[in-house]
Amino acid sequence: MKIMIAALTTRWTLYVPMLAALVLALSWGREVPTVVIAVVSLALAGAVLAAVYHAEIVAHRVGQPFGALVLAVAVTVIEVALIVTMMVSGGEKTASLARDTVFAAVMITCNGIFGLVLLVGALRRRVAVFNSDGTGAALATVATLATLSLVLPTFTTSKPGPEFSGGQLAFAAVASLALYLLFVMVQTMRHPDDFLPVEDSGAVDEEGDDPHSSVPSRRAALISLGMLVLALVCVVGLAKGVSPTLESVVASAGMPPSAVGVVIAMLVLLPETLAAVNSARRNQVQIGLNLAMGSAMASIGLTIPVIAIVSIWLSGPLVLGLGATQMVLLALTVVVGTLTIVPGRATLLHGGVHLALFAAFVFLAASP
Repeated sequence: MKIMIAALTTRWTLYVPMLAALVLALSWGREVPTVVIAVVSLALAGAVLAAVYHAEIVAHRVGQPFGALVLAVAVTVIEVALIVTMMVSGGEKTASLARDTVFAAVMITCNGIFGLVLLVGALRRRVAVFNSDGTGAALATVATLATLSLVLPTFTTSKPGPEFSGGQLAFAAVASLALYLLFVMVQTMRHPDDFLPVEDSGAVDEEGDDPHSSVPSRRAALISLGMLVLALVCVVGLAKGVSPTLESVVASAGMPPSAVGVVIAMLVLLPETLAAVNSARRNQVQIGLNLAMGSAMASIGLTIPVIAIVSIWLSGPLVLGLGATQMVLLALTVVVGTLTIVPGRATLLHGGVHLALFAAFVFLAASP
């Protein structure tokens, strides 16, 4: 009976990405009626859940901290492809799309996912324990990348407006990619122990409900890797498909166009959010934090170099500099994140503070 239940439980994770791909193929490039939006939304939700399942399979096979990179890099690569596609076809109205998307990803990961992981960990164990060395290094890298790529363009004078000159953009791209690759090397080769879950003898998983207790076979991991990529492609494609409906809703509500980018970023990062919360629920807070910080880092470190190359063919401006409100939120995130990480232990209050910052970001994005 248990074998039959397990087979039924895992079989849907193979069928759902294929069905989502079919829905994506039928709806791509077409005006989707309101009735069909419900079907697209269901396919999107199914693809998100399937992506989380297959990401955990692959992560369990390759082990930590390599496993935390799988979902973060996969989502970011597809997210970058989506940004580039929209910028190439959107013209001047997408001049700030890269900035809005990257900043939204940073705030979602460093406050939304970060806060949820700490909140779930503290609710189950009273205190969420993690490795401050690795998480602190990750936050320092994210803060540096965000400042070089998103803050400095507002203050440089070589080109009017919150834009980089050609040379400045090239420097920011090279520095972003180099810092990201350096961090990956440190995380996976030089100091991997800094990014592994901290042993806490007082924390026992009472449910023991890890669905991947045994290491998957190589064949199963390869199948899950393929399904993960397919599911993520469907997530991004379907999110883009529902974006016209979101744009009309946002416009009718009187919100700025940048709010659409925030909603789409939330949809794209939903698989990472669920995977991180699942890790915290199983008393693996460090893995959840690795997912959050790694996603923020990859979003900047991979997006900016690609955008720098694509800007050669873009006719309109490339706006990267943040506004005053956004810079205040970013600075507050870095300060609060530092105070949270240094002790290596967090309570409900720490998670609540980060979620309050995330709520402030969402509210100000809708009502600047």
